[in-house]
Order: sequence, then structure tokens, then C-alpha cells
Amino acid sequence: MDTPQNTALMRALAEVPGPLPTSGVVHIALPHTERFTVVGNHLAQNAALSTAAVGFAVRIQSLPQGTEVGIKALAARFPEGEKLIAAALRELEAHGYLQRTRVRLPNGRMVTRTVFCNHPEALLRTRPAMAPRQGPDPLAPQVSTQVSAPVSTQAPALGTAPIAVPAPVPAHIPAPAPVTPHVPLPAPEAPETPAPPPVTERPVPAEPHPPTPPTSRLVPPPTAPKAPSRPLPQPRELTPGLQQAAVALLSDLRRHAPELVLSEADIERLTPATATWLERDTHPDTIRQALTTDLPQPVKYPAKFVRHRLTALLPPPLPGAEELAPARPRTVVIPLQTCEGCERAFRSRTPSLCRDCRTACGQPAA
Repeated sequence: MDTPQNTALMRALAEVPGPLPTSGVVHIALPHTERFTVVGNHLAQNAALSTAAVGFAVRIQSLPQGTEVGIKALAARFPEGEKLIAAALRELEAHGYLQRTRVRLPNGRMVTRTVFCNHPEALLRTRPAMAPRQGPDPLAPQVSTQVSAPVSTQAPALGTAPIAVPAPVPAHIPAPAPVTPHVPLPAPEAPETPAPPPVTERPVPAEPHPPTPPTSRLVPPPTAPKAPSRPLPQPRELTPGLQQAAVALLSDLRRHAPELVLSEADIERLTPATATWLERDTHPDTIRQALTTDLPQPVKYPAKFVRHRLTALLPPPLPGAEELAPARPRTVVIPLQTCEGCERAFRSRTPSLCRDCRTACGQPAA
């Protein structure tokens, strides 16, 4: 069987005006009426950008405003992997098409704001001032904002040009009555005159989100001095047995957690802290579980991570048998005294006579 041909495409090709090129691509340009995005050649033919970066730029530009455009969101939407998407976004960010900044919300939570510009070179040119945005600025994470050249600001320039052309006509024609009715052409700009009131009312929507006073700040500022890090635990006596067991435990961590690969220098620095755990009668399995449970993804600095857990999760020494014994009630023992009369021993808190001598002498009991 012959290869199936697209007859509709062949008919459209026959309707292309002019002679067709002998080689290369032939464009059949049909006008779009819905669901289309305008892409500039500065992006589509940018030789400095990879094909993946150009493709993701077109995809981000075609998404509605407010759509999540993070690495994981794009990986869930498209078949490419996270590494390829991250590399493409870095290219777009380096060429000015994409900008990602960290923004703090009024509740103190940090989010990422993503801004996409479809023509970054136009931002560097001298442009007329844009009208201020009305309403509060939403600080939503991963906001995709498409910035385009202000078309509305060019309308007054086009409107004033026809007014300047008929100006010399009255010099030759004494009665150009129809020209004066065209002077109110700037009348459509009248709705733009109320623009200053929104500028004065701009602070009004910001009142529901007042800035947090410095006294009640929950998150310290970046310039705040950091607390000194706690020193590594040190054993009372680093015996050869403790040192050997600590080195073996640290070297064996990569079998249980491939992320915790420590160098020889790191193991030498962390050996005293691990020996402190062993000195306090901590089982090696307990130490291994404390170091490998709930690992962050990814573990950027394994040595610092292990150092933090060895310092922050250090258990106290085990109590001795005397400390674990229950407290017994103290028995009051009355001391022995010698009777001053008959020299017989008896129990009394103070020296005195015995009971018989007191009865004989008629003295009361002490």
C-alpha cells in the first residue's frame, strides 16, 4: 500500500501564492481565531537558547496567569524530567525571559514569585510610564505574569498624529468646519483621568495586611546575629576500643543511607562525638537509626548533617543503680544513754536517769 497522503495539506499547498522554493520549509500560515499565543522571533530563533528552553518558554507563555510553573508543576504537566526542566528555566532566567524571587507573605511564610516576560529586550528601551496597578498585589507562589509592550499607551500617539496633519489645512481653506469636531478625539481618554484617585487609594487595600512590628517579629531578619553552634561532644576518655567502634559505625553509614557518604577527614572529626554516644552505653543500632531516619532530600552536606544530629540528639548518661533505687523512709534512732544513778543503759534523747531511778526519786520522765 502507498503511504497515506494528507489531501487537505496538499490542497492548501496548491493555494500558496507565488513560486514554491525548491528546497527548505514551505509555510502554510492560517489565521488563528482562538486559543493562540504570539511568540516573537527573538525567542523562537534565539541561537543562544536550547530547543528545550525555547519550548518551555512557549509553554509558560501560553499558560493562563496564576498557573503553577515550578519545576515539579511543569514535570507533572509535561513528559520532560525535572533535570531538563530546571536546566531550561535557568537558561530562560539567564537571558531575562524568566525571573524567580523569594517573597515573604504577611503571615511570615516564604514563597517564590515567578515572572515571565515575552520580550525582555523591550524592557530595556525607553517606554512611556505605565498606569499603576489597582488593587492589592497578590503574593501567591509561582505566579506567572506575562509582561508585554504597552499597546494602550501608543493609542494617544496615533490619535494626535491625524490632529497635527489637518492643522495646516485651515491656512489654505478658510472654513474647515468639519475639522473642529475631530478635536474631541482625546475624549476617550477621559475615563483615564480618574486614574489619580486610585493612586491615592492605593494604601487602602494594604491596611488589612499591616507590616509586622519589629517587636513581634516571628522570623529573625537576615542580618540578625546567629547563635553560636554547639561544640562537638567529647568523651571522658577516648579509649582505642571506643575509637575503633566509632570509626566502624561512621564508615558503615553509607550501607544504610547512600546519602551519608563521609570522607576520612570527616570521620576523623566526628569520631569523638560518636565515641561519646558509645561511652554513654548507647547501642550502635540506636546511633545508626538516629543518624539515618527522616533524611532531608537531598542531603547537601552529609558531614554537617551527621555533626548536627550527633550534637543535638546526644542522650544523657545512664543513671546508676543508687540513683534508680527508691528512696526509703528514714528511721529515727534514739541514742543510748547511761543512767547517772545506776549506770544502766537506756534510750533517751538527752542524758538523764533511767525509769526506775526516776520513780525512786520521784522525777518526771524526760
